[in-house]
Formats: sequence, structure tokens, C-alpha cells
Amino acid sequence: MELLDRFGKWAQLKVYQIEVTFSVYMFTPTERFIFWSIVFLVNALTLIATILYMPQHIVFIFNRAWFYINGDSIDVIGAAKDAAQTLAVKAAANSQTISSEAITEITSAATNAASVVREL
Repeated sequence: MELLDRFGKWAQLKVYQIEVTFSVYMFTPTERFIFWSIVFLVNALTLIATILYMPQHIVFIFNRAWFYINGDSIDVIGAAKDAAQTLAVKAAANSQTISSEAITEITSAATNAASVVREL
């Protein structure tokens, strides 16, 4: 109960500070209602935005810090090109005979895969 009482006193203090700072105590009841509605709306929207976007922002900052500390650990374009060439070599080994047209197609497929990955 003590924690709840302390929070209640803190909230009362904040209400008092706002009323004195912005002269809310001089408002008519309608003006006071409008003022406190706006304060509640702004606080609610801020809380909702914080809850929705803070986890994504923390993950983004963590990933950025990880990149700054460890550097780029993988070359995505090179990895995709190597994977395409490895698949092409395995396909060629399975067919055991490969024509020059097939080699050209394999090379163009590896280049296309690298360009697609680069665009991502």
C-alpha cells in the first residue's frame, strides 16, 4: 500500500505543478476539461507510440552497434554468387557432360543472382 500511496502523492504533485505552471486553476470547468483531455490524449498517444515502436528501435540500434563493433561479417553478394556456382558445378557433375551453352547459362544465372541480391 505504501508504494500506491507514494504514487498517488507523486501524481497529485504533478497535477498541482501543471495547474500552477499553466494557470489551469483559473480556467472555467469547460476549459479545464478540454485542457486535461488534451493532456491525457497527448500522454496516451506518446505511451502507445513508445510501446509500439520502442522494441523495433532498440533492435535497430542493437544491430547498428553490432555492425560498428564487429563489422560486416558476411559478403551477401559473394555468398550468393558462390552458392549459384556451387549448384551449377553439382548440376554439371550429375549430368557429366556439359555444353558451352550450359556454361554460359550457368554464368549468367550466377550474375543474375548476384544482381538480385545486390538490389535487396
